[in-house]
Amino acid sequence: MQGTLTERLIAAQNREIAAWVRRERGRLLAFIRRRVRDAAEAEDILQEALYELVAAHRLMQPVEQVGAWLAAIARNRIIDRFRKRKPVLLADQGPEPLAAQDRIEDLLPSPADGPAALLMRELLLERVARALDELPSEQRDVFIAQELEGASFRELSTRWGVSINTLLARKRYAVLHLRRSLREAYEEWMNE
Repeated sequence: MQGTLTERLIAAQNREIAAWVRRERGRLLAFIRRRVRDAAEAEDILQEALYELVAAHRLMQPVEQVGAWLAAIARNRIIDRFRKRKPVLLADQGPEPLAAQDRIEDLLPSPADGPAALLMRELLLERVARALDELPSEQRDVFIAQELEGASFRELSTRWGVSINTLLARKRYAVLHLRRSLREAYEEWMNE
């Protein structure tokens, strides 16, 4: 009789899990695909999240808000994939201006690291572009010339007739603004 009761309990669990999966799968996959462009990778993340649901249910760990719980699991799996190659963020740098060898290109995820890294790179570049547009032109110009065009501070000083210290200060303000903007983007990402 005990075996029959166990089998019925497992069958009931299976039906409940199947109903959750049918109800939440499409919405969860759409959530993941907004963040991960590669369909195969998105499907892998979906399967990982669903596996976590099954494991939690089998271990009798109650999940009250299944949709929100699955989204949190999927978000964590996406973040884990982005962390495979952890970039150095501007927010993690000290208050001093970036050194010549610390170019913004080196701080972004590499496109060669796959679709997830490419998506994160695009999102960060969009945020950087918006933040640059918010800067006064003097700060924006020195940042773009030095970081994106590779000009040295000495070259810019000669070209614009401005002292190197002034250029360093302008770039520092630009970097501080970008740090704040990227920190906000990161916090938005974590809270979605």
